[in-house]
Amino acid sequence: QVQLVESGGGLVQPGGSLNLSCTASGFAFDTNVMMWYRQAPGKERELVGSSGFSGGWSSYADSVKGRFTIFRDNAKNSMYLQMRSLKPEDTAVYYCHRAPGYWGQGTQVTVSS
Repeated sequence: QVQLVESGGGLVQPGGSLNLSCTASGFAFDTNVMMWYRQAPGKERELVGSSGFSGGWSSYADSVKGRFTIFRDNAKNSMYLQMRSLKPEDTAVYYCHRAPGYWGQGTQVTVSS
């Protein structure tokens, strides 16, 4: 069955960096668009960014553009989210997603001094 496992979350100070990983199994990773979402307390889940099949294209929410970068390694069935210049408003649970409806368990990112 489809499984998505995120890792790499933690506590980081404002202005810091953090790298998240998503390891996938149970489907053909290299033929699927993959996405990162996040959900902050009391808010709806929002799309952070998307990555095309081969990683040849990616798109980002305006709130993270220029600070976050998505990478993927199809040989390892993995996708990564490189986060830089983190702000307190980036605090959320970050999820790996593959349509239609497959989610990981999420990894907590807290940006605080």
